[in-house]
Amino acid sequence: MLSDIKEQVTKLTPRLIEIRRHLHAHPELSGVEYQTAAYIAGVLSSAGLHVREEVGKTGAIAELPGTTDRCLAIRTDMDALPIDERTNLDYASHQPGVMHACGHDVHATLGLGTAMVLSQLSVPLPSRVRFIFQPAEEIAQGASWTIRDGAMDGVDGILGVHVYPNIPAGSIGVRYGALTAAADDIELTIIGESGHGARPHEAKDAIWIAAQVITALQQAISRTQNPLHPVVLTFGKITGGRAPNVIADRVTLTGTVRSLHPETSEALPDWIAKIVSNICSTYGARYQLQYSNLVPSVQNDIKMTQLLENAAREALGCDRVLNLLEPSLGAEDFSLYLDHAPGSMFRLGVGRAGQTNYPLHHPKFAVDEAAIAVGVTTLAYAAYQYGNTIDSISL
Repeated sequence: MLSDIKEQVTKLTPRLIEIRRHLHAHPELSGVEYQTAAYIAGVLSSAGLHVREEVGKTGAIAELPGTTDRCLAIRTDMDALPIDERTNLDYASHQPGVMHACGHDVHATLGLGTAMVLSQLSVPLPSRVRFIFQPAEEIAQGASWTIRDGAMDGVDGILGVHVYPNIPAGSIGVRYGALTAAADDIELTIIGESGHGARPHEAKDAIWIAAQVITALQQAISRTQNPLHPVVLTFGKITGGRAPNVIADRVTLTGTVRSLHPETSEALPDWIAKIVSNICSTYGARYQLQYSNLVPSVQNDIKMTQLLENAAREALGCDRVLNLLEPSLGAEDFSLYLDHAPGSMFRLGVGRAGQTNYPLHHPKFAVDEAAIAVGVTTLAYAAYQYGNTIDSISL
């Protein structure tokens, strides 16, 4: 069966590169992926799959039958970022200020390629395979929309993938346990009292108090949080003040909080509130804190990760399958699917040999398209093996 999959991948690779370049040239932002979804639906329909559209607002689902009721889902995302592309590629974005700088054009192509390959196999699949094309990952909303529309109904396991420029094309990376961090949103407003800039003792300076809060929180992380349970708190935006000679009475800080361990994430809102409360009470100020849990950490299931690793080692060779030693403090709403079924996400190497490999979300981010065949082979063979081997994998 592996030789059949490889033969199909080789035959389809030029078409898949064409698909990827079309998606790259026509990016759409989160929640408005209308043309992307229509294009994906068209490719799936041409491959003989029935497509359910408008899933999760602008997503799509297609499914291949199997010989049992067991169902494996393969989730790929398809939205782009508000970034002005500077790659100078022939197929660079046609949309000013919008770019596939996170590789979702590759992800969607992998989902399509896997569906196309599996639909052409000469023997039936041991289990059903559902392909989920998800919108709005970049705003961490699409997974919840898609799940709400029934994407995970009847699913027994799920696989995901994300491109990774630090791994050379031709290889993949797997990781057991935590792969990405939980991501939370924070908005903190410090409320003081206005006054003349020359008479600070008659006012309560919200800017100065906000500075104390920022400093105290960063220092407290290093001394009150377990260093083996990392926490990153970043305030990316500060707004406040009315004039250079007027002491600000209100400052709003907005940012992101990242952590790897569920118990840490759960405790962070109270921990932050306690520090902010102590500082504000010391200087006679008040505060308003809005803390939102955005997405939890991706925790890769042991059996599903072993399935991926075994399939990739057989398909690609042991030397091209890396065990990642460290998680990422980036976030992925793939984690929300794991509340409904065990799953695993792997890293697809897209690094270009001998060239500068810019990071994700960079305007010059580019990939080695040889990775597409590697990703499709891995997903297709893992999907085929799922129905045959998942029960026999021992922990």
